[in-house]
Amino acid sequence: MKPGAADKEVRVLKKLLQLQELDLRIETLKAREIEIPKQKSKFDIHRKRLADEIAAREKICKALALEQRECEGEIEQKQAQIRKYDQQLLAVKKNEEYQALLHEIDMLKKHIGLKEERIIAIMVELDEAKARLEEDKKRIKVELEDIDRQCAAIDAELAEAIRERQELERECAPLAGQVPPDLLAKYKRIRANKKTGPAVVALVNETCTGCHMRVTPQIANEVLGNLRQHTCAYCGRLLYHHDNFQQN
Repeated sequence: MKPGAADKEVRVLKKLLQLQELDLRIETLKAREIEIPKQKSKFDIHRKRLADEIAAREKICKALALEQRECEGEIEQKQAQIRKYDQQLLAVKKNEEYQALLHEIDMLKKHIGLKEERIIAIMVELDEAKARLEEDKKRIKVELEDIDRQCAAIDAELAEAIRERQELERECAPLAGQVPPDLLAKYKRIRANKKTGPAVVALVNETCTGCHMRVTPQIANEVLGNLRQHTCAYCGRLLYHHDNFQQN
């Protein structure tokens, strides 16, 4: 290798390592952009539970109100029947028929009395149910406001991660322009194959720090002397010698 070529190779690798550092940070931020929104799933579950709680309270109130209307309807029907029997009493000639009608009227009045008692009980239950519903609505309103605040914080965290990632992506272009096209293309191919993690790794004590496998002494010497670029035979990552960057 020509004098000074090794130093140039080190400078190029430094630029590539700086680019890789940005890419790895971008990779981490992209992962966060996927994970951060997942934090809101527990709040979706919480919101549904609160909505179900209110729905259950409202269902109780509606059921009581419906029962009250049904009781009132039955009372109206029984009262109409009583009025009908009262008219029939005026026309009855036989005592047996008269007594039978009186018995029917008495049974209807007792039924009305039971329904009226039930209506009073329903009104008490309904007042209590409505009071509980209002208390629950106030409590749940506070809980939902707290959930909204936490979700807003998550949204802000996501927005910050996106902003930081976009800023790093803008920094990548100038660095990439300082790396030879063939080396940059090789780096990108390795990153694409590896999906995650570094594409360029240090060689320490003849061991690839990417896969922890040993390389041959010849390859180690060539990497140390920056005589030629090497990729690990086991994991395919680009190698640079740790000692070169300790000294430069």
